[in-house]
Amino acid sequence: MALLKVKFNQKKRVKLAQGLWLMNWFSVFAGILVFSMGLFLKIELRKRSEVMDNSESHFVPNSLILMGILSCAFNGFAGKICYDSLDPAKFAKWKPLLKPYLALCCVFNTLLFFVALICFLMRGSLDSTLAQGLKNGMKFYRDTDTPGRCFMKKTIDMLQIEFKCCGNNGYKDWFEIQWISNRYLDFSSKEVKDRIKSNVDGRYLVDGVPFSCCNPSSPRPCIQYQVTNNSAHYSYDYQTEELNLWRRGCREALLNYYSGMMSSMGAVILLVWLFEMSVMVGLRLLHTSLESIANPEDPECESEGWVLENSLKDTFKCALENLKKLGKFNQVEAGAEGAEGEEGGKTPAITTVS
Repeated sequence: MALLKVKFNQKKRVKLAQGLWLMNWFSVFAGILVFSMGLFLKIELRKRSEVMDNSESHFVPNSLILMGILSCAFNGFAGKICYDSLDPAKFAKWKPLLKPYLALCCVFNTLLFFVALICFLMRGSLDSTLAQGLKNGMKFYRDTDTPGRCFMKKTIDMLQIEFKCCGNNGYKDWFEIQWISNRYLDFSSKEVKDRIKSNVDGRYLVDGVPFSCCNPSSPRPCIQYQVTNNSAHYSYDYQTEELNLWRRGCREALLNYYSGMMSSMGAVILLVWLFEMSVMVGLRLLHTSLESIANPEDPECESEGWVLENSLKDTFKCALENLKKLGKFNQVEAGAEGAEGEEGGKTPAITTVS
């Protein structure tokens, strides 16, 4: 029994073709929207590529851009088919292409669904990319005189100000790296010498943070140096007092920003996918209803359209049988080639009579 079998007359077929033509053009605009989202996400990721470890995170925007282009191409082509289906003479040239086209639509919609899922599942990969990228970026914060790294200080400072964050996981991350350049250290000072000698790696480590970690909303002047030294500041206890530094790490801030953006895009793509699926089902009904017209010379006669010629169960069984037949056919071919090889390997015995 056919799946979603519907009876059509000439009026219903015309309405279906006109409706699908309009829906396909809406889908073209949806494809432009998907393309625009991919382009926007790519630009946003490139803005902060210096604090990302690799380019894996660009898989999502690249996929969105590709899906957007394919959506425009597929739906523009389908709109032309639906428009020509109103004229039997024009529709005849599209008949041989409809089945391959519908198969490609199935592949496209499957890929679109997976891209939507990836938008929701990219958080873990993005987390590791940001964690390592921010760690490396903080190490290069002091290299303002090194070619290729001189911009890193500005990048990190602007990032911490814009996203109201500090460090990788928190402000204490700055305590573990030397973020002050050697050119600004007085090596004749006893304090500087003692700090460098007390560290195994010979780094100048301080319990301080860059100015960009300061929260301007705090009523107290920013304490960015000797953060853990209570005696250095009046009426201060860093363990109990609310510090006037940003508490949130930049990894968390960026992760929430990008994952929220991707989740919103994933929801939009799922809606586009549902719309594309409805268009594909409608196109399949139009295709079968036009093919099943008993008398092509009488366009006003009734016909039947369906999505699948058999039920889901029967279609699945038929697909499995075809796969089995294909496997057996390949085995037979391989066996025949092996037998031919053995026969070719045998050399006939030659006897000589003297």
